[in-house]
Amino acid sequence: MSGYVELPDGPSDVISSLAFSHSTGKLAVGSWDRTLSFYEQQGDSFVRETGIQARAPVLDVCWDEDEPSRVYFVGLDYDVRSVDTSSADGEQTVLSTHGGASNKVAYSKEEKIVLSTSWDGTMHVHDPKEGRHTRIRLAAKPFALALSNNRCVVAMAERKVSVYDLHALRMLLEQAGTTTSDAEVMTVEPWQSRESSLKFMTRSIACMPDGTGFAASSIEGRVGVEWFAEEEQKKTYAFKCHRQTEKITPSEGEGGVQEVDIVYPVNALAFHPIHGTFATGGGDGVVAFWDAQTKRRIKQFPKLQASVAALEFSPDGRTMAVAMSPGFEDGKEDEEVDTSACKVYIRALGENEAKGKEAKK
Repeated sequence: MSGYVELPDGPSDVISSLAFSHSTGKLAVGSWDRTLSFYEQQGDSFVRETGIQARAPVLDVCWDEDEPSRVYFVGLDYDVRSVDTSSADGEQTVLSTHGGASNKVAYSKEEKIVLSTSWDGTMHVHDPKEGRHTRIRLAAKPFALALSNNRCVVAMAERKVSVYDLHALRMLLEQAGTTTSDAEVMTVEPWQSRESSLKFMTRSIACMPDGTGFAASSIEGRVGVEWFAEEEQKKTYAFKCHRQTEKITPSEGEGGVQEVDIVYPVNALAFHPIHGTFATGGGDGVVAFWDAQTKRRIKQFPKLQASVAALEFSPDGRTMAVAMSPGFEDGKEDEEVDTSACKVYIRALGENEAKGKEAKK
């Protein structure tokens, strides 16, 4: 299917998250079927190495970049959990417990901390080695989380975006961190507070590899590209994408065939680690590459059979993982999930396939 290779032994329910290890290149897959699956590359293919059973549907997963076999994951059981994938017993450690489902988790290699967000409106900052954490009250319900080498970006309801300094969060953890489960929720002033360039709910967010800004996507078929530095913020822009024109035949007596613009959510977004371009995946089943600097689309891949739920680039930029799952854009929310549409695809990328294009003159 145009270069896509399906991973074997995939999840049996909707796929929530993908994460490549920067240390080993292994791929972690989180799913609503309460499993974490781990794949190792062998030659040109990926083989399922092992799997872990969680207590509840898994909403996000990330790797510890200093301890290559360890992952952190969050889900509907409110816990932020850690597990050593090389351990025979697969024993899980609870780092902290939110007051609601925890939807996002990320690891900062520079500061050696784990950050998690929850629908209860908090963010937890953890020192996984010392077993300490602190709790921060967010400005609104969080939808997306992304890290650069020194910044943490949280996209929330009401178009609110908070940018935190990761080193400052590390210092706060050292000063006020606790090992108890009833830690006080603190109010911390972000390094930067801003209004999203997107008018509708954020679905995904990713920081630029050079750390100068980020891109965010929304349910309304748009992507916004923003920069951190005040003098660079004038370059902020947004564009439409993942929209399909369909022909609709009206009821009798209401005129001829009409063309309707169908808008799909942009569920997934990831920057290429080498070229600095980024990929988007939408409810239309399409993956596209974009150049943030020249504001041009680089490439669009053939449409998949269902919605793109997540996507991720390997650390060397040579591989792209794409998770396909029913997104209910067809209005069939009450029906059973079509498990045959829950798949993870791997696509090898050419050396310059994700390279940006020169700006139009």
